[in-house]
Amino acid sequence: MNLSADTYRQLLGLAVGVVLVCAALALWRRSLRAIVRILALQGAAVATVALLVGLYHDEGSHVVVAGLFAGLKVVVIPAVLLRVVRDAPDQRETEPLVNVAATLLGAAVLTVVAFAATRGLVRLVSSPEADALPVGFAVVLIAYFGLVVRRNAVVQVVGFLLLENGIAVVALLASAGISLTVELAVALDLLLA
Repeated sequence: MNLSADTYRQLLGLAVGVVLVCAALALWRRSLRAIVRILALQGAAVATVALLVGLYHDEGSHVVVAGLFAGLKVVVIPAVLLRVVRDAPDQRETEPLVNVAATLLGAAVLTVVAFAATRGLVRLVSSPEADALPVGFAVVLIAYFGLVVRRNAVVQVVGFLLLENGIAVVALLASAGISLTVELAVALDLLLA
């Protein structure tokens, strides 16, 4: 399946936009079940990024990685986390260190910082992948922020997985056209999580 350059750019922008919105939603929500579902949605968006890059560059390795990501990030990890949440006595995070408004403001500021910090990189290479790279960096920064301001153990695990999703997006976009070996090495930290 060949995608036109415009279609690819739009679909890639939509997929990385969903990844970014999910990172912000994970900071906003206090219900543990909702946070795990948001993580699953973000995992689907990361798998979509891998699939789009694979289809556009005609790389079967990216399509394989998309399938692995879909299986692990959308099904396996959320199922395990939902089971942990179901057995947990507290279904909501009760005492975050920072209130919701300040957390969302912090996420917005970190997104602007990520776009400003990667401006030179985006100008260096003119491609749809380079245009989407700042979103991956923003997700990484938001995930670190979430790890700092959240106390609940399940939310901390979700924060690490959000961080991994941001790193995966950056790796997928930066390695467009790289072999399956490199892609699987990037996905190794997911398996460890």
